[in-house]
Amino acid sequence: MRTVQLPNGTTMPAMGQGTWFLGDDPQRRAQEIAALRAGVECGLTLIDTAEMYGGGRSEDLVGEAISGCRDDVFLVSKVLPGSNRAETIEACEKSLERLGTDHLDLYLLHGVGPAPFEETLEGFEHLVAAGKIDQFGVSNLDLEEMQYFHSLPGGGHTQVQQLLYNLNQRGIEWDLLPWLQRKGLGMMAYSPFDRGDLAHHAGLTDFARERGATAGQVALAWLLAQDQVIPIPKTSQVERVTENAGALELELTTADLTALDDLFAPPNGPESLQIY
Repeated sequence: MRTVQLPNGTTMPAMGQGTWFLGDDPQRRAQEIAALRAGVECGLTLIDTAEMYGGGRSEDLVGEAISGCRDDVFLVSKVLPGSNRAETIEACEKSLERLGTDHLDLYLLHGVGPAPFEETLEGFEHLVAAGKIDQFGVSNLDLEEMQYFHSLPGGGHTQVQQLLYNLNQRGIEWDLLPWLQRKGLGMMAYSPFDRGDLAHHAGLTDFARERGATAGQVALAWLLAQDQVIPIPKTSQVERVTENAGALELELTTADLTALDDLFAPPNGPESLQIY
């Protein structure tokens, strides 16, 4: 598995698995667990979840899926936006219980909320000191919010930001992504297929077919070609997991990247942060 180096010198897998909406349907539970386990076997050992996903149902599903192979998984979860120190600590304990583990490899603030960033950071620092989380980061912060968070006491220990980013949604390339890259932060890209739209995009499908790939594989390979970007595709189907993993073997040339810019134009000015 390719890796991305974080500011503190540690590494994380360059691609993983998302779990948004997984765990919501009991009839699909066995299928979803099989898909997550297949992903780990294919080398997609990063698994991202959150207490917000199904009110903990996603974490519970992930906990069952990684039972017996926790040491092989880079496990990420997220605390609700705007959690203060006590809420962050309590939420992490509950997430750990649902996930069946004693620590998280990475814990993220899921977004902006009522509690000041300073209080969330205090919670993160407590959890690091207690060995409950190895490192922390954020999600869905725009450039100004990210810069402020990073400037706070302890904020410089931030390792990752998770954002909506795909060929259709490229607004962060104007200012936020370059700032993260200059700081050496990892950038986890959620919804890499833009909720499935890219998998059915006619131009991308033709582009992919000419290269012996699928549209989804090209969408992932394009993200993998960006410095410090870590896509986290979600699927509940084993065959799709295998397809996604195949993107790691797809190398896009400079000419390919230029052609994709023609299909999906990069931003020509600052844009508001897009969030799903």
